[in-house]
Amino acid sequence: MRSHLSPEERRARRARAVRRSMFVLPSSITMASIFCGFSSVVMSINAAGATPEHFFLWAAGLLMLAGIFDGLDGRVARATNTATPFGVQLDSLADVVSFGMAPAILAYRYGFFQMGIHDSHIRAAGWAASFVFTACGALRLARFNVQVGSVDPRYFVGLPIPAGAAAVASVIIWHPAPLSNPLGAVLFAVELFLVGLLMVSTVRFPSFKKRAGNPRAAMVTSLGVAFLLALMVLFQQRFFGAFFATYILLGLALNLAWKAGWRGIPLPRDAAAEGGEIVH
Repeated sequence: MRSHLSPEERRARRARAVRRSMFVLPSSITMASIFCGFSSVVMSINAAGATPEHFFLWAAGLLMLAGIFDGLDGRVARATNTATPFGVQLDSLADVVSFGMAPAILAYRYGFFQMGIHDSHIRAAGWAASFVFTACGALRLARFNVQVGSVDPRYFVGLPIPAGAAAVASVIIWHPAPLSNPLGAVLFAVELFLVGLLMVSTVRFPSFKKRAGNPRAAMVTSLGVAFLLALMVLFQQRFFGAFFATYILLGLALNLAWKAGWRGIPLPRDAAAEGGEIVH
C-alpha cells in the first residue's frame, strides 16, 4: 500500500469530501427550521406570568424564521444539485412540525387558553380550530408530495403551509398580548378555519420558486425585494399581517379572474390541459 498520494489523488479526495459536505448543507438548513418550530412551541408553553406577550412575540418570530430556512433549503439543494429523496422527506416532516403543530399550539395558547379556563365553549372552539389547522396542513403536505412533477411548478395547489403558519403568526406579531374578549377569540378561530380550508383547497397561489429568466426580470425581482424590505422597516410589526393578507387576497382574485375567463396571466399548464378548471 502506498503511503503517499499523488497531487491528483489528493485533489480528487478533497473534491469528494467537498461534495459529501454539500449534501449535508440542505439537511442542516432543514434542521434549523425544525429547531425554530420546536423553540416556538417552547416559547408558547412558557407564555405565562406578567409578560406573556414577550413569549408570544418570540414564538411568532421563530415561525417566521423557520419559514426563511424552509425557503432556503430547497434553493440550496437545487443550486448545489444535492437534492435527494431523503431531503424531500425530511423537509416534509419539518413542515409538519414547524408550520402545522407549532402554529396550532401557539394559536391555542394565545387565543383560547386563558379565556378557556373560565369558558368551556371558547376552549372547545379553540381546540377544534387549532386541530383543523394542523390536520389541513398535514393533508396539504401529503397532497403536495404526491403531486410533485404533475402540476405547474409556478403555482401552489392550495395555500402553502408556511404561508398559512405565517398568516397566523402575523396576527400575533401585530398584537402580541393574549386575546381577552370572546369576540376576538371567535374571529381568531374563524381565521384558523379559513386558513386551514385554503390549504386543502385547489386555489392556485404563486410559488415564486422559478428563477428569473433574464437580467431584466432579475432586476425587477431585486427591486421588489428591496421595496418589501423598505415597507417592513416602515410599518414594522404591521407589515407581516398586511403582506400575507395581500398574498392570499391576490391569489383568490387571480383564481376568480381565471374562472371568469381572463387570461392576462396564463393558466397553470396542468389546469389549461384539463380545460381551465381551477376552483372546485
